[in-house]
Amino acid sequence: MSHRPSDPARTAVFTGTFDPLTLGHLDVIRRGRVLFEHVVVGIGVNPNKTALFSIDERVELARQVVADFSNVSVESFEELTVQFVRRIGARVILRGLRTLSDMEYEFGMTLTNHRLDPFIETVFLMADGEYSHVSSSLIKQVAHYGGGNALSRFVPHELIAPIMAKMKLGESV
Repeated sequence: MSHRPSDPARTAVFTGTFDPLTLGHLDVIRRGRVLFEHVVVGIGVNPNKTALFSIDERVELARQVVADFSNVSVESFEELTVQFVRRIGARVILRGLRTLSDMEYEFGMTLTNHRLDPFIETVFLMADGEYSHVSSSLIKQVAHYGGGNALSRFVPHELIAPIMAKMKLGESV
């Protein structure tokens, strides 16, 4: 596992369900790893969503995708984001913004997180225009109707076969 800096402000935590991790997510991770000494991809559980992959599968797949990034690690969590950030010793939440509606949602979450812990800051990166429309539900539709070739435009290549296998089995966790 990669090292963590002693200064918590030099570690950013990028959280989400990542079901599945998309090229848009990977874009934020790539750009974040240049801005921060260490990026932790925190894969959480959202009880309001039906997941395609289990939490353990999502962690394993994300680790495969970021394996070449020496300053990126992947961990799962089942707690509030600020609790997770505190627990791993960081002070920055990294978020990607795709659309104006994302901004409204993220604004509310940032205010809530700041109220829960005023020492944790949130840093936003705008999504690359190429990925601003990509969502997990879109990925699932593309996989269902378009297959692996279409999927390659939206997810890292390591995820195409696992996504297609899940879609063929009609599984969800």
